[in-house]
Amino acid sequence: MTQIAADASTIWAPAIRQRRKAMLQRIVMGAATALVFSPMLGWRFSAIWLVLYTLIQFLEAEVFAPLVQGKVVEPTGWRGVYGDLVLMLNAGFFGVIAVPLWVIGGAMGGVAASVLLSAGMINSVVMSAGSMRIFACTVLPQLAIFALTPLFMAQLGAPPHIVTAVAVAILTYTAFCLSTRRHLFRANRAETEARIEADRKRAEAEAAMASRGAFLAAVAHDLRTPISAILTGADELERGGKAGSPRQQVALITDAGLMMKALLDDLLDHARLDAGRMSVDSRDFDLRLLVSQTARLWQAPSRAKGLRLRMEGARYLPRMVRGDAMRLRQVLNNLISNAMKFTDDGAITLRLQSWPDEHGAHLLLIDIEDTGPGMTTEQLGRLFTAFDQTTDGVAARFGGSGLGLSISRDLIELMGGRLTVRSAPGRGSTFTLSLSLPRGATAEAPPATLEPEARATITRALARPSDTVLPTAPEREIEAETAPTSAETFPPQDDVSESPLRVLVVDDHAINRRAIQLILQSVDCEIAMAEDGLAALEACERAQFDVVFMDVRMPELDGRETTRRLRAGGGLNAAVPVIAVTADTAPEDIAACTAAGMNYFVSKPLTPGSLLGALSQVLTEAAEAADAAESAAA
Repeated sequence: MTQIAADASTIWAPAIRQRRKAMLQRIVMGAATALVFSPMLGWRFSAIWLVLYTLIQFLEAEVFAPLVQGKVVEPTGWRGVYGDLVLMLNAGFFGVIAVPLWVIGGAMGGVAASVLLSAGMINSVVMSAGSMRIFACTVLPQLAIFALTPLFMAQLGAPPHIVTAVAVAILTYTAFCLSTRRHLFRANRAETEARIEADRKRAEAEAAMASRGAFLAAVAHDLRTPISAILTGADELERGGKAGSPRQQVALITDAGLMMKALLDDLLDHARLDAGRMSVDSRDFDLRLLVSQTARLWQAPSRAKGLRLRMEGARYLPRMVRGDAMRLRQVLNNLISNAMKFTDDGAITLRLQSWPDEHGAHLLLIDIEDTGPGMTTEQLGRLFTAFDQTTDGVAARFGGSGLGLSISRDLIELMGGRLTVRSAPGRGSTFTLSLSLPRGATAEAPPATLEPEARATITRALARPSDTVLPTAPEREIEAETAPTSAETFPPQDDVSESPLRVLVVDDHAINRRAIQLILQSVDCEIAMAEDGLAALEACERAQFDVVFMDVRMPELDGRETTRRLRAGGGLNAAVPVIAVTADTAPEDIAACTAAGMNYFVSKPLTPGSLLGALSQVLTEAAEAADAAESAAA
């Protein structure tokens, strides 16, 4: 019973599918048999036998159609019994032709019948794939007819010792068929077990990869909390410190924190790409301005290293295109950083080309060419391999995680483009980015005007170059790119309202709450703290706030659900601007925050520039909404 159960679940179904594939082969074999023996049996008898044998093949196909289609896996119920009977009928009808061969053809017909039955049984043994049930249904009917051979021989007058020898031969042949079935069963069972084991190991490997990605993302998220504190504390120390050694030490802390942030960003991007969770945005942006701003960002580092940074063909670039400006800027920064890292003298050249295609889109070709040492064929072969910086001591000499180029290539491919490289030892390297970008809207929206309070705040907060961090939301970054480059004149500080800003900070980590409080010291505000979503809702019932900084990942009640309840509650703060504070900056995470009712988001690790920029933006939007409401009421 145990073997029959295992037979049904592991071998029976594959054997039936194998027989279904061999259906045409059986029909052809039957036709050949009818044709060969028709002179002996007669054309009418052979034709009738062939038609009936063919119908039986279609009957078998109909009975086992649910199994072949994957609807059932075991021979249960009436269909299982019916299937067994059809298999017996199929095999028996093929073997029964041996009887008229003996009767009509005599001894010579009997020889043909024996050869035919031997071939039929061998074919049935092979088609049974080791299944005892199919073996019994397809081989035994033919074997029973084969066992009649000594009787036919005796009736035709064969000597007794010849009859006995044939009977022994038939028994030996039967034992051979049973032995062959047993070997096939063992072989198929071993193959099935090996396949199951391989599937199990593959599933374990996939689970391990998923677990590694989840662990990497969790570690990256958790490490952003202490990095936020490092960067915030260093910024405040540097603001209040005097020139000399203390400021240099603070600058060292800041550089270390920024380096950790860059490494974690790379690890998080790699984990998302590896898990297939990375997606690209599609918004209108000024391509010429983006490239120009990116190049200007690297002018000071190139001068400090004694290199020339050149840009050719910028005037041929289109202005408004549609795509993911943030990810394109990331790729350009990675490529320029890589060129800067490996070039000790000479120049780094950005060569830009663009032309329209037949569909109206812009074909973009950007070459980043350096005068570095170049690369060998072996180095080129593993250039885009993640974590390959350890090879040849590259990480020890130049630093980095070894993810920048791998991430860049994957991001460009995600955008539908290609990233290739040409290099030779002593001849530098040229990275070529090819990409097609649809045309963007030609009309540009006028830049939003900031309220006096927001202008004053952002001017104080972003006074130093190290603080010029744009808000992290993609749509705000695009607005910043299209903003005019000329400086605006801000109103005097006397116009600023003296009423303090009422801020609620919600975060389950005390270090994050302290970091936000430290950054907001430069702004005249009253700060309330809440360590989870429930505490935040209670605080919002007691007092009214001008803005809420809401952590997204919190135990019990996360930031998004807290915001939904706040909006639905209809209390004092139902319409208060909520800024999400999160390390999850994937488009789907941002969309989830927006759907929950959050107005803006700032990514961890926190920096004064990004936090104050987000605060400025939501206050400006709130003021504009209030003005619009007053105008409508008037």
